[in-house]
Amino acid sequence: MSNLIGLYSYWIVIVLMMAGLYIMIARYNLVKKIIGLGLFQTSIFYLYITMGKVDGGTAPILMDEPGVVYSNPLPHVLILTAIVVGVATTAVALALIVRIYEAYGTIEEDEIKVIEAAEPDA
Repeated sequence: MSNLIGLYSYWIVIVLMMAGLYIMIARYNLVKKIIGLGLFQTSIFYLYITMGKVDGGTAPILMDEPGVVYSNPLPHVLILTAIVVGVATTAVALALIVRIYEAYGTIEEDEIKVIEAAEPDA
């Protein structure tokens, strides 16, 4: 039982990841799909950040004191890059959704499929 409670951060990651995946699969609204993608992406960030934390570790600022334990800075650096890429991806996706709305008048995926099926081939 203590293992389940001790790994609570991984349970949070799993719940966030599954919620994001469910939103991306189950929703037809394109904006909601982007929100689900963001939630999924955030769960991955949380996973990497929690893996980089060392019990009793401090920020990786070098000091001349022997025996100091440092947290691993690599996951934090990778996630910082991933956050920038994620923001750029979200911005491009939202721009595409605006363009889709201008072209079809809706952002519902099922309505767009109906409109495309009704149009004759150009």
